[in-house]
Amino acid sequence: MAVAGAVIGVAALLLGTARTPTTAATVDFAPTERHARVARLVSSMFERSHYRQAPVNDPVSSLVLDRYLESLDGSRSYFLASDIADFERYRYQLDDAITSGRVEPAFAIFNRYQELSRERMKFALSVLEKEPDFALDESFEFDRREAPWAKSREELDELWRKRVKNDAISLMLTDKTWPEARDVLRKRYERAAKRGEQITPDDVFENFMNAFAHVFDPHSSYFSPRNSEEYRIQMSLSYEGIGASLQMIDDYVTVMEILPGGSAQQSGELKATDRIVSVGQGKSGEMVDVVGWRLDDVVQLIRGPLGSHVRLQVLPGKASPGTAEKLIALPRAKITLDSQAAKKELKTIDRGDGKIRVGVITVPSFYQDYNARAAGDENFRSTTRDVRRLLEEFEAEGGIDGLVLDLRENGGGHLTEAIDLVNLFVPKGPVVQLRETGGRVEALESEQREPAFTGPLTILVDRFSASASEIFAAAMQDYGRGVVIGQETYGKGSVQNLYPLDRYAIGQDPGYGQLTVTIGMYYRVTGDSTQNRGVQPDIRLPSAISPEEVGESSRESSLPWNRIRPADFKRQDSLAPVIADLQTRHDKRIGADPDYQHMLREISELEQMRKQKSVSLNLERRRAERAKATSGQLVRENERRAALGVEPLDEASEIEDLPDSLLAEAAQITADLTEVEPRYVARNPGSPST
Repeated sequence: MAVAGAVIGVAALLLGTARTPTTAATVDFAPTERHARVARLVSSMFERSHYRQAPVNDPVSSLVLDRYLESLDGSRSYFLASDIADFERYRYQLDDAITSGRVEPAFAIFNRYQELSRERMKFALSVLEKEPDFALDESFEFDRREAPWAKSREELDELWRKRVKNDAISLMLTDKTWPEARDVLRKRYERAAKRGEQITPDDVFENFMNAFAHVFDPHSSYFSPRNSEEYRIQMSLSYEGIGASLQMIDDYVTVMEILPGGSAQQSGELKATDRIVSVGQGKSGEMVDVVGWRLDDVVQLIRGPLGSHVRLQVLPGKASPGTAEKLIALPRAKITLDSQAAKKELKTIDRGDGKIRVGVITVPSFYQDYNARAAGDENFRSTTRDVRRLLEEFEAEGGIDGLVLDLRENGGGHLTEAIDLVNLFVPKGPVVQLRETGGRVEALESEQREPAFTGPLTILVDRFSASASEIFAAAMQDYGRGVVIGQETYGKGSVQNLYPLDRYAIGQDPGYGQLTVTIGMYYRVTGDSTQNRGVQPDIRLPSAISPEEVGESSRESSLPWNRIRPADFKRQDSLAPVIADLQTRHDKRIGADPDYQHMLREISELEQMRKQKSVSLNLERRRAERAKATSGQLVRENERRAALGVEPLDEASEIEDLPDSLLAEAAQITADLTEVEPRYVARNPGSPST
C-alpha cells in the first residue's frame, strides 16, 4: 500500500474464474505444510515490524478467537451456544498455533461452521415448501451482532424461519408473487450452498490469518496468492470496472469504498455500505439475484468489456430489510488520471450591492502519474500541478475572491502530493511528521518556495476524507491558513508497508501470498495524531454518513490517538478569532435556506431508520410502512419546493437529484471569510485575489 494511501477494504475486488465445485462436499479441510510456514513467517513479521510492537501471546489469542468467530458468523445465525462453549478450549491456544504453524484449531472451527452452514441451507429450502402466513403479527431481528447465541437447533430453526419469511417479503415488496419469490429464494439458497462447497483450504487460512492481523489494527492484512494478484491489479488502476471496493458481509456483497476516478464515483449514486442485491448486463439484460454468491463470482459479473454497462440493484447501506431498493446503471471504464483529476467551478455570491466570486476546486484523490515522471516527462500529471493550473485559469478568467477545496470522499493517495499541495497555500515548511516503529521521527516538507494562492480558503471534508486528505486539512488548520468545514474526517493516521512473502520462500515452492503491516504513524506539525480522532472541523456541517458506522474509531483494534513533540513551524495569524463570527452567520443563514433545511430532514429520517433493529413480518404492515416512507419523502420534497416557489410534484418517483447544499453553504462561508477576516477585508469584493 502506498504511504498515505486510500482506505482500502481487505477483501477488495477479488478476481478470478469460478471454481469447480468439489465432489467430496463432506470432506473436512486441513492445513498444508505451506500454511504452517506462512503462519510462522507472518507471526514473526508482526512481532518484529508492526507499530504496536506487541508480542503474540495469550491476550492476542483471545482476541483472534473472537475476530475469527465474528468473521464466520457475525449474524450469530449458525453456531449454537454449545459450539461457542466448545471453542473456548482454543481461547489461549491460537497464539501458539500461529507461532508454531500448527493451525489445525482454525480448520476445526471452520469445519464445524461448514457443517452447520449445510444444515441451515437445507432447513431454509425446507421452509419454502409451504407458503408462510404473511398476516401473522411477528417480527424479525435482522441486527444480531449483540444477540445471544441460540441455545438449541429449535431456536435456530425459528430464527431461520423468520429469516426466510423476511427474504420473501422483501421480494414481494418489489411486486413479486409468493411463487415468484419462492423460486428466487430457492435458487438463492441452492446457490449459497453450492458456493459454500467451493471454498478452498487457502480461503480458510486467509480468513484466519486476517483475524490474527486485524487484532493488531484494521489495516494490516494477509492476502492469499490468488488475492495478492488482485491487490496488484487494483493498485495499478489499470482494470476495467466501476471503481468500487467490495466485501462479503452476511451474504451480501457490500460496497466498502468508492475508488477515485471510477464511474461509480462520477455517478455519485453508489455509496459505501450499499449492498448489491442483483446484477444485470447492459442497459436491458436480465437482473441476476446475487445474494449468497461468492464475492469473486459477483465481481466477475460486475466486470466486463470496456465501454459496456452494468446495472446494480442495491439496498441502501444500513437500511432495514425491505427498504426500497435502487437501480443504478454504470459504464465500465478504465480508472485513469483524467477521470480522477481535480476540477473547478465558479460560484457567484450576492452580498449587498456586490458579488463575491468563490472558486471551487474538487480534489477526488491525491494522484501522480508516476510512470510519466519516471520517464522524464516534465509535464507529468499530478494533483498539485492540476490545482495550480486551475488557480491560474481562475485568475485568467477574472480572478476569485475566495476558494473552496472540496476533499469530500477523498480517501487519500500519494503523500508527496498532499505535502506539495499544502505549499501551494503556505510558504515552505514542515507539513507532517512520520514516526516509524523504532521511534524515529521525520518531519516532511515540500520543495515549493512560494504559495500560489493567498486569498480566503476553506476546506470542505466529510467522514470519507482520509489519510492524505487529513494531512492536508490538518496542516491548513495548524498553520492558520484555512477554515476546515464539514464533518469529522475518517481518522486514518497509520502507514502500511507491503511485504511480498515469496521472497522469504527460499528453497520452497512460491505461493506464500503477501502481507500489509502497519509500520508507522502520521502526526500533525503540532505533534497531535490524526489517528482515530481525524481532523475536527472548525465549522460543523451535517452529514448522512454515520461516524458510528464509518471511520477509524468505528473499527475494532484501531490504533489509539496520541501525540509527539511539535515540529519547528511558523504559524500564520490564527483564524480562531473569526470562527465564532463565521458560525453565527452560518447559523442565521441556514435557518432560511429551504434546500439546507430539507437536507436536515432527510438526514433525520435516515438516522431514525438506522436505529431500527427489527422489522415486521406482516406483509400488509410492511407495504403500509413502505407507502408511508414514500409519501413522507414526497411531502418533504414538496415542502422544499413550496419554500422555493416551485410547482409541487405528484409522485415521489419524479424527485430528481437535489442541490449540493453542503457545497453551496461552503461557498457562503468562504464569502463570509472575505468579509470578516482582517487579512482579507481590505480586498474589494468582486476584484481578483492575489
